Amino acid sequence: MAASWDGSNDPGSQSDDSFHFERLHIEPLYDAFVCPLTKQVMRDPVTLENGQTFEREAIEKWFKECRESGRRLVCPLTQQELRSAELNPSMALRNTIEEWTTRNEAAQLDIARRSLNMASPENETLQALKYVQYICQRSRSNKHTVRNAGLIPMIVDILKSGSRKVRCRALETLRVVVEEDDENKQLLAEGDTVRTIVKFLSHELSKEREEAVSLLYELSKSATLCEKIGSINGAILILVGMTSSNSEDLLTVGKAEETLSNLERYEANVRQMAECGRLQPLLNQLLEGPPETKLAMAGFLGELVLNNDVKVLVARTVGSSLINIMRSGNMQSREAALKALNQISSCDPSAKILIEAGILAPLVNDLFAVGPNLLPTRLKEISATILASVVNSGEDFYSISFGPDHQTLVSEDIVRNLLHLISNTGPAIECKLLQVLVGLTTSPTTVLSVVSAIKSSGATISLVQFIEAPQKDLRLASIKLLQNLSPHMGQELTDALRGSVGQLGSLIKVISENTGISEEQAAAVGLLADLPERDLGLTRQLLDEGAFVMVISRVIAIRQREIRGNRFITPFLEGLVKIVARVTYVLAEEPDAIALCRDYNLAALFIDLLQSNGLDNVQMVSATALENLSIESKNLTKLPEVPPPSYCASVFSCFSKQPVISGLCRLHRGICSLKETFCLYEGQAVPKLVGLLDHTNVNVVEAALAALSTLIDDGVDIEQGVAILVEAEGVKPILDVLLEKRTETLRRRAVWAVERLLRTDDIACEVSADQNLSTALVDAFQHGDYRTRQIAERALKHVDKIPNFSGIFQNLG
Repeated sequence: MAASWDGSNDPGSQSDDSFHFERLHIEPLYDAFVCPLTKQVMRDPVTLENGQTFEREAIEKWFKECRESGRRLVCPLTQQELRSAELNPSMALRNTIEEWTTRNEAAQLDIARRSLNMASPENETLQALKYVQYICQRSRSNKHTVRNAGLIPMIVDILKSGSRKVRCRALETLRVVVEEDDENKQLLAEGDTVRTIVKFLSHELSKEREEAVSLLYELSKSATLCEKIGSINGAILILVGMTSSNSEDLLTVGKAEETLSNLERYEANVRQMAECGRLQPLLNQLLEGPPETKLAMAGFLGELVLNNDVKVLVARTVGSSLINIMRSGNMQSREAALKALNQISSCDPSAKILIEAGILAPLVNDLFAVGPNLLPTRLKEISATILASVVNSGEDFYSISFGPDHQTLVSEDIVRNLLHLISNTGPAIECKLLQVLVGLTTSPTTVLSVVSAIKSSGATISLVQFIEAPQKDLRLASIKLLQNLSPHMGQELTDALRGSVGQLGSLIKVISENTGISEEQAAAVGLLADLPERDLGLTRQLLDEGAFVMVISRVIAIRQREIRGNRFITPFLEGLVKIVARVTYVLAEEPDAIALCRDYNLAALFIDLLQSNGLDNVQMVSATALENLSIESKNLTKLPEVPPPSYCASVFSCFSKQPVISGLCRLHRGICSLKETFCLYEGQAVPKLVGLLDHTNVNVVEAALAALSTLIDDGVDIEQGVAILVEAEGVKPILDVLLEKRTETLRRRAVWAVERLLRTDDIACEVSADQNLSTALVDAFQHGDYRTRQIAERALKHVDKIPNFSGIFQNLG
């Protein structure tokens, strides 16, 4: 027997294990125990009429073959013909064989037991483990024997072996030992054994992972062990990872899937699976489980952190069910449903799915409900949050109706109710409802309806007051809303800001905060920038509060890279430049504005900003500001003082001589500078403006052309202005603007500028043969507005395309 545990038998061979173990005997094997047909020890011996004994299964097979082949029934051993196929159980022999087998197996098991330790040679341990498998597979009762012999803890200890073969065989053996035996499963699960098995799931060797997951699958068939497996840190996470792995073989993936399916019986495991990204079990229970399970699953869902793809899946799968719970459930169920909907509504695609599922009506009802259906404040806040997410999803709410009256979110009474609720609730709900209005005013199809409701309800001042709110989120929502409203009710907002105490200062304070560039600062700058630029009262108040000085410093800091960029830097800089530019609209009325422009050399700043490539709005606003400054230049230029003539020169004309004054501006015929009089020529801005005439953005081109047009406008030396444009190579780009016909406004400006250029004979002579220019002027003459046709006619006269004596508008200046 000792020799039977050596390496002479390949422990990895599966085909001859039974044959090998059948022949491991302590007591002698009697010939009467062996079936003549199978040559193996009989388990159910039966005797024929001639006294020969066989294994029941074997002799029945022999008789069947005889009948099927049409042969006579004969004894397979003696070939004696049989009169009957009757089989008589040999109970005495069977009992004797069972007793003999039990004694042998006990002895063999004892020998195997001595090999189940870390000190035994590898081959002996492997063979002992295989023998344990053999006897357990041979009889279920042997599993009790193995348990009673204390072999299970010994096999568990073998899992610590340094041999991979031994560890794999031990896992395989434990699986066989616990198959269909709950008592063995419970014994195996004692202590840290399950944790040890889970660790094998992460092992490098795929065979170890396969055996470990197969063993866990067997254990998971026990409902009482599902909780224990799920409680092992990382177990469910690893199993979920195995099911989605491309590196695992199909058998391992299948076992992992089956194990997880068994673990779903325990709610805590379902929650863990959801946290690991396996949401389907949770969703299935939310759809099909009993009410208490649905409530628990909805509660779990509300606590999960989901990525956007998962939110879409959840919205499609259970969105309607959650909305139904929200409509008709008790308060506890409604709370769970609201929290879950709050989670999944926070990305645009899932929010749109919820809109289609009908979420708007119950949300609005929850917010406006009174009486017994009134939601607690904490749940109203969640409803308001969901509505804010839904409204900011980008859908067109002008056409989405709900409720029995087929209202929309921009129906006047709905907006009025929202405004009323904003004024009569706490900061958290106010913030969310303001975000709802932000979403509704972002769309061009719905903003006018909201503007109408705000105006009719007189809510402008109450909305402006939120600028002073101490809560940052509330301030941000308010400022973003006012920014969206400013293009449509700019004067009303300006009046409210000028007439109220503190709001404008609070807005300026937000912008001046030295904390980088926040979304709130970008929104505050955008709001101020969009207010009517020609409102003198607002500009004066900004001057008085020192806002322009602060804004100028922020622009310079950004240009000098003292403020690092983030995702809000572009709108922030655009808004700052637009705020600074508003001082150039009031130069004629406000001496302090001129002083500010001089003190901070704003003309030079705007010239520098012309080179902000990629920031079209900055370039456009800067060019417009330079236009405003250049228009004022002719009023600021200091004309030279001519000394009075001497006595002789006044008496005798031959002694008089016109004095020559040097250093005068050729354009304004006076003393000019960029800083003091904002002269574009002196500031060398002309080439930079000319460079913008081929910009892809027509608004930038229009602003640049308008600024250049001040060089050839009335009140300056037009001839010198044309010469300056010639020197800057600006004539051809201006002509090209006319030829391109990009917009009607641009054509009108280009026609005006071209007519001024053509007053110079050299230019008129040079371009008179250009058929394209003539065609463009004729087109403007025929299709332009009244003023453009007048100017185009004069231009055509300059190039002799219309005789001077046949002017259509000859009586007009």
